[in-house]
Amino acid sequence: MDESPPGGKHILAIDHGTSGCKTALVTVRGEVAATAFQPTPVRFLPDGGAEQDPEAWWNALLATSAQVIRESGVPADDIAGVCCSSTFSSTVAADGEGRPLMDAMTWMDSRGAPIVRRKVRGILNLEGYGLSNLLRWIPKTGGGPTLSGKDDIAHVLYVQDQRPDVYEKTSCFVGSKDWLNWRLTGRCAASFDSITLFWVTDNRRVDDVRYDDGLIRRLGIDREKLPPLMRSTDVLGPVLPEVADSIGLKRGTPVVVGSADLQSACVGSGAVRDFEGHVYIGTSSWVLCHVPFKKTDMFHKIASLPSAVPGRYFCANEQDMAGGCLEFLSKNVMFHNNALNDRVPPENVFSLMDEVAAGVPPGANGVLFTPWLNGEKTPVDNETIRGGWHNLSVHNNMDDMVRAVFEGVALNTRWNLKYVERFTGRRMDPLNIIGGGARSDVWCRIMADVLDRTVRRVRDPLQANARGAAFIAAVGLGLLTFDEIPGLMRYDRTFEPDQQNRLIYDRLFKEFVEVYRRNRGMYFRLNRWKSGLGDRPRRQ
Repeated sequence: MDESPPGGKHILAIDHGTSGCKTALVTVRGEVAATAFQPTPVRFLPDGGAEQDPEAWWNALLATSAQVIRESGVPADDIAGVCCSSTFSSTVAADGEGRPLMDAMTWMDSRGAPIVRRKVRGILNLEGYGLSNLLRWIPKTGGGPTLSGKDDIAHVLYVQDQRPDVYEKTSCFVGSKDWLNWRLTGRCAASFDSITLFWVTDNRRVDDVRYDDGLIRRLGIDREKLPPLMRSTDVLGPVLPEVADSIGLKRGTPVVVGSADLQSACVGSGAVRDFEGHVYIGTSSWVLCHVPFKKTDMFHKIASLPSAVPGRYFCANEQDMAGGCLEFLSKNVMFHNNALNDRVPPENVFSLMDEVAAGVPPGANGVLFTPWLNGEKTPVDNETIRGGWHNLSVHNNMDDMVRAVFEGVALNTRWNLKYVERFTGRRMDPLNIIGGGARSDVWCRIMADVLDRTVRRVRDPLQANARGAAFIAAVGLGLLTFDEIPGLMRYDRTFEPDQQNRLIYDRLFKEFVEVYRRNRGMYFRLNRWKSGLGDRPRRQ
């Protein structure tokens, strides 16, 4: 263990998310010394595509890293290492020098869905998978390629099928975190956890995850286009000299492999012991905890998968849109630029939405919102379902619609929590809450009431991913142990569920699930042409 005073050593922690790059200098004890943010846009395509420019990620990383080092006043000698966290399943096709050959396909990109469906079908089908394929994948990986086409392997298959020129030139397909590491060090590798959604690794020995040649052959991709594998806590290599010089790091500063956003956030939330759960609210949202066993619930898309903590599994249910629904409401509804409206959103638009939502009673005066604006992955794997406001009347107004968005995200979280707790076999209470959405007292209150759980807001909830990356690096550099992390956590407020509000939300939750059950066929009929699908939606 390091003998320096707590807070003496810092980690340059890069939290690359969908909306942009948040970089922080974090002490090895989890205190945030300085932060900076630079946005990176997403380009949505009419065929289900959702792309970002990896070079924009890299430029944002360089700019924010230089800013926090410059403004913090922390000496370069006190920065012990660098560690990245980034979105799970945003995929880069790069040449041998790490240069991207096309825009990255993000975790919202579903264009590979038809190809995945063709690959996993069989004679006897269950939930869209051939029985022989289920037996081929589940024992080794815990799951299989998602039918929504939003994971890494679907992106690789799409490039192979639709962009063969890019596929041929690709030296390596990597997730966004691993691509950023490649640019930092000049070395290409993936972590045991970040490779998971390529669905070509055998994780039955979670401390020694390896590629499975049979799965690679079944999918028809090339083994040499996949990165070497390392643990999240391994040192990948030193920062390249020119990169160190440009951002103000000491030459030779080590880069620790790090983890994807779900796993890094779990560490940063402090919920590192088995069955301790956390909820994240950012652009997307999830419910996650560590588990001491390997298990799969194929009907609700939950499995034990490799964690950021070497030798450990986690399970999670993730929804595509959470805070992204508020952004949609602002940009596409409230302030959409047309002949009726030429205003731009105020800079504090989300704070104003918070204020509006607080003024509407629980239940949003009967308005129900479903947050499936980009389809959904869990607990239903269905890319054709869509969001909407339901039960509007002449008595409702925009205030009710705003409140309904906050509640709809929470109701979907309850749907996810239901199956995570069924998977773990126990009630997770309390739940730590993190992410940008956790800064909202209103949303935390709604989450506690809808979930009927005590919700503890981690201090600096927006920095949970960066804090997790810093903790992972500190462990990898011998400055901390994972067992110490719970004792380092601080909470700035606890929200207890209001039992009177619970009665309202119990009724709304029942109707929320009914909206999906009764309308999934309609969604499929309206949207299958966009996804190239020809089979019927699955029952839940």
